[in-house]
Amino acid sequence: MSAELHGADDAQRARIARQFIEAIPHARALGMALDELGPGSAVISLPWHADLVGDPHSGVIHGGVISALMDTCCGAAVMSHPDGAKVTATIDLRIDYMRAATPRQGIRARAECYHVTRSVAFVRAWAMDEDDTRPVAAATGAFTFER
Repeated sequence: MSAELHGADDAQRARIARQFIEAIPHARALGMALDELGPGSAVISLPWHADLVGDPHSGVIHGGVISALMDTCCGAAVMSHPDGAKVTATIDLRIDYMRAATPRQGIRARAECYHVTRSVAFVRAWAMDEDDTRPVAAATGAFTFER
């Protein structure tokens, strides 16, 4: 991604984050949609689909799909940071799965880029199904931050 975010207005930041998500083939293939974007934050949703289920008997979205959603959401949060990342990539991402998602429900990830150094952005994220009170997973990560 080679677009400037420094000094960008909300509409430009949203356009750049959308382009970031659309440039990732698996994000398109999985059906991810950017729902919200703020300075250093993002919310991406993933509707339930039978092709995304890990165990056909449970109807629960596979943990790897949730991982991809959280990673993508973290990247979008970094790209929307006001300090203006041109490019980002995952350095490290730790995901703690707290419970199985509810069968036949989509997942929504929320990520926040809470600290940026000269070359690294630090992000935290949560994944939820329709129950906002009990996260499905929580993540912390470090991402490259190239201006």
